[in-house]
Amino acid sequence: MEHASRAASSPLRLTLPDGSVKEFSGPVTGLELAASIGKGLAAAALAVKLDGEMRDLMRPIEHDARVEIVTRKSPDALELIRHDTAHVLAEAVQELFPGTQVTIGPNIENGFYYDFARDQPFSLDDFPKIEDKMRAIIARDEKLVREVWNRDEAVEYFKNTGENYKAEIVHDLPANEDVTVYTQGTWKDLCRGPHMPSTGKIGTAFKLLKLAGAYWRGDSKNPMLQRIYGTAWRDEKELNAYLTMIEEAEKRDHRKIGKELDLFHFQDEAAGSVFWHPKGWTLYRALENYVRRRLDKSGYVEVLAPQLIDSSIFKASGHWDLYGDNMFKITVPPRNGESGGGDGEPKQIGLKPMNCPGHVQIFKQGIKSYRDLPIRMAEFGMCHRNEAHGALHGLMRVRQFVTDDAHIFCTEDQIQSESVAFCELLRSAYTDLGFEIARVRLADRPEKRVGSDAVWDKSEQALHRALKSANLPYDMNPGDGAFYGPKIEFYLRDAIGREWQCGTLQVDFNMPERLDATYIGEDGQKHRPVMLHRAILGSMHRFIGILVEHYVGKFPLWLAPIHAVICTITNDADGYAQEVYQTLSDAGLRVQMDTRPEKINAKIRDHSLQKIPLILVVGKKEADAKTVALRRLDGEAQDIMPLAEAARKLAQEALPPDMNHAG
Repeated sequence: MEHASRAASSPLRLTLPDGSVKEFSGPVTGLELAASIGKGLAAAALAVKLDGEMRDLMRPIEHDARVEIVTRKSPDALELIRHDTAHVLAEAVQELFPGTQVTIGPNIENGFYYDFARDQPFSLDDFPKIEDKMRAIIARDEKLVREVWNRDEAVEYFKNTGENYKAEIVHDLPANEDVTVYTQGTWKDLCRGPHMPSTGKIGTAFKLLKLAGAYWRGDSKNPMLQRIYGTAWRDEKELNAYLTMIEEAEKRDHRKIGKELDLFHFQDEAAGSVFWHPKGWTLYRALENYVRRRLDKSGYVEVLAPQLIDSSIFKASGHWDLYGDNMFKITVPPRNGESGGGDGEPKQIGLKPMNCPGHVQIFKQGIKSYRDLPIRMAEFGMCHRNEAHGALHGLMRVRQFVTDDAHIFCTEDQIQSESVAFCELLRSAYTDLGFEIARVRLADRPEKRVGSDAVWDKSEQALHRALKSANLPYDMNPGDGAFYGPKIEFYLRDAIGREWQCGTLQVDFNMPERLDATYIGEDGQKHRPVMLHRAILGSMHRFIGILVEHYVGKFPLWLAPIHAVICTITNDADGYAQEVYQTLSDAGLRVQMDTRPEKINAKIRDHSLQKIPLILVVGKKEADAKTVALRRLDGEAQDIMPLAEAARKLAQEALPPDMNHAG
């Protein structure tokens, strides 16, 4: 890589997004580059991307590179706006509440947060004055200036200013590592950056949202800090749209709807686990059975691997070392007459966090030939992950969950065809469930990983080819692959525009190698299979949470826990109601009866609030004529139908999409 020492005869060449090249006799800043293109661009510039890396406008560019000027219209602008707003929040808090220590304040999806150390708790009532102070700092248009400090110099500075948390962060860095500090006005903060040129570029489309507690560095042994969350956008229109979405999301909260509809509940004595009620478990089984049928038709075989597996398997797979913090580990002391882990030592067992090591053990039983491949091995396996207590969130983030997990053992030549077939299966399943693929990302090698770079090159190239063959546009998610292989991430969009990453496809050359899985090839020699890890829904629990919020509890008929309720007008119709119940049940419908001595309008209201899709009203007239008065959820009109016709028609309507061939 070239630097400032380039020869005078060798101009600096900067390639713009349109392919054109700007040449300079020496280093230039991003702002100077923007000005050379046009005054308007220089005025609008917020940062510069150098070979894909975002940098401050005032940092010199010293080597040939691909460059892009980031403006407020750029996709990357929100990241800058939110990061800078977090800094302004911290400055505002310290101006208003002297003695408060700042810790960390990153931008996150849709916003930002900052963690503060303060003896007195903040309250939501503090938010308006903090926001006013933030607007004042933005109006001051304070310049954001990057400085590089010696590590020891930075430790001393933060200690002397009472910022013990910042001093600790710097102190934990290598002794020879410089640090970057940003100054806005007279306020300084430790930060890698990048930042916009000044606070005035942020704008005022921000809002503080909520308070939460957070342990310093995520460790419950450390002090509890106060976290202030906020959101920031390019303009008021974007901000208002987001706040409206949050309001709508609160109405759709699956925890609230789950309680109202008697689907499931949570309690502290089983944090991170779900108590499924009969109606919720009916919904769960309807979804699971749908996926199972789709897998059966796609040539998958279903297996079930153990929950508890000796640590030796997880150590060999890499999970024990690279994923161990997220695992529940059990130490089993030797009992009388048992050797435990050897020489009388306790045995270590892992509660499986995912199904893949167990599936390799099943694959290894017996000799496999290339003629046996591909083997598509599926499991609705219960997994356990040691999520932090503060991260738990209803069905969306749990410690105990089931995945619609499967692993395809195949040859290298089969990777592309199997990947394309999976993409089509996933796309079809999402359509059946009322979604579409919103976007696709390819997550490549992370910093902590197993396997050689050559193997990772091969894995990543295979996924690039698969996505092109499946005709799926995609972008990159750098460094976010699994530790054993890159992955394709499939995002769906719900009814209020939120995106959820659910489906995945991962190419893995490493685990078959580490766990010694082989097959006999055409040449009669042993070869390693390729392992494709794939899921359509991901966590069944999380996906049901998404379904609840997407449909606000008004599920498609085939997923509804109860298809129909039979309501009697008078007790004279109780006998006929029983006949209707039996007829509909025999037709395959999930039915309940309501023979309470209540007025019919009250019954209809109660069951409408429970989001029952079909209400069949029966009285003496219907009993005499062997008919039913059918009301649909949110429908005003009644449809009078003969009982036999109603049973036949509604049973057809209630069939899952993969079984309903009427349309």
